[in-house]
Formats: sequence, C-alpha cells, structure tokens
Amino acid sequence: MRNDPASSFIPGQSRFLLRPDPTPKHRSGKAPLANEDDAPGVDPEKTVLCRQCRQVVTLPSEKRVVSGAHIHTFANPTGILFEIACYRKAEGCGYLGPASAEFTWFPGHVWRIAVCRNCLIHLGWRFGASDGHFFHGLITSRIILPQA
Repeated sequence: MRNDPASSFIPGQSRFLLRPDPTPKHRSGKAPLANEDDAPGVDPEKTVLCRQCRQVVTLPSEKRVVSGAHIHTFANPTGILFEIACYRKAEGCGYLGPASAEFTWFPGHVWRIAVCRNCLIHLGWRFGASDGHFFHGLITSRIILPQA
C-alpha cells in the first residue's frame, strides 16, 4: 500500500481537510485576501470568503431564502450542530462524493459535500432538487461575510 492520503482512506472513517496554517501565504509571501487573478473586477471587500484561505466563495447577491429563512441550524446524525447560510451559486466550491438523500435537511433535495476549491476545507453542502434547482448551505463559521 502506498503511503499517501488517498491510499489510506477508509470508507466511513472521519477525515478532516484542514490546512495547518490558518493564514497561508502565496508565493509573494503575502496572505491572500481573495483570488483577484481569477475574478477580475471583483472587490474582495464585497465577497463571501473562505475563512481558512480567504478565497472568494460566492457573492452576497447569491443569498437565498430557503424554507422560509436564509440562515438555518441543523444537527447531523452524530449530533454535531451546523449553522448554515443559503446561497444559489458558490463558484469557489468544489464537491466531494456522490449525491445522497440520506439525512437530508431539505426534503426533496439530495446533498453533496462542498469544499473550498483552494484549501479544500469543508465549507458546507450543495443541495439539489430533482427539477435541477440547487443551492449551497455554507457553514457560517467557515466563511467571512463582507463588511456592511
């Protein structure tokens, strides 16, 4: 067996995708505020950022009300509480695993784990309906909202 993270994965075992340095440095030596190269014309002061690496995750204009609220608090099957904020698009997210309908917090929706495309920290979930509509539930403690 090879000695790398992918070969040591055991299904059902908890794994955390965390970057050891909470303020990672770019090659320039500066901590990134956002990925300005990938989003020209986007003001990082007016975006929703990953708390771990400061990558742009989404825009405030993508905020959505789902099941009567923008913010929800849910517990997963092991009892861990999550406060999530709902957004339509979250282009700073990548996704892990297949879609699942097990323990869904939103009836009629399947979910996939959403991670930051830059640092791979778990940011929340992408919820999709059978009609093609979807939204993201982003963990509020793992994002930075723009200053009002």
